[in-house]
Amino acid sequence: MFRFVQIRQDRGVDWFDDGSRAPGASTLVLASYGKSVYWIEHEKVILDKGEALYIPACQSYYGKCIPTVFHEKYVIEFTGADQLAGLPIAQSDTWVKTKLGMYDLCLGRIRTVYADWIDKAPYADIRGLAVLTEWLAVWNRELDEGTNSPEIHQSVERMKQYISDYYQQKITKEELGDYIHKSPNYAATLFRRVTGQTISEFVHAARIKKAIYMLVDSTLTVGEIAEFVGYSDVSYFQRIFKRETGTTPTEYMRERPSPTA
Repeated sequence: MFRFVQIRQDRGVDWFDDGSRAPGASTLVLASYGKSVYWIEHEKVILDKGEALYIPACQSYYGKCIPTVFHEKYVIEFTGADQLAGLPIAQSDTWVKTKLGMYDLCLGRIRTVYADWIDKAPYADIRGLAVLTEWLAVWNRELDEGTNSPEIHQSVERMKQYISDYYQQKITKEELGDYIHKSPNYAATLFRRVTGQTISEFVHAARIKKAIYMLVDSTLTVGEIAEFVGYSDVSYFQRIFKRETGTTPTEYMRERPSPTA
């Protein structure tokens, strides 16, 4: 039976996993920071930031931190991989690891599922299955298309960094094309093919990521935060925020520490 067993976040410098899983469960891992090491059927596998790892149910493993190296990753366990006949990774009888081009897209989805799971939100497991299937589909597509050349990867990383630096402003394909010395249409097409997101979608995600941090860790109002991250219209900011996170800015503000006397 295709079933979402659990999602968890592993982080720190003292993590250890003895490989215990539910009967018939396979494992998907996405590294979001640092690196860690797995031994899968006695084969050493280093997992670095931005890489995805699939461990089928038929393979035994254990994993641990690299001494003094902080890491963070998300781990999904599920059963019924054999029912995903159209997804070759899920049919593999050996581990698979690659760098994920659509890393930011997948990480955002996974973090949302993790939050649902921790909050015991209704139908969190069903949403988890949907994101799990999407992740595998995206990953299989990348493998079918082949590994991107170092030049392509570098160009996309440069565009992502440009957006991270200037997300508060309006960013166009013309700007990004100039930045990587390519035509605007080529820049936009390349960005979407590799990341799975349009330039606009990536900009919104960068803004909302910063907004979440400020909603929890600052004393600014929703309107002030909206303006800071690049939205002059508060209502529009709230719509985008709800679309990206599934909740409202006010919900995040409730996590602010209580003011001290």
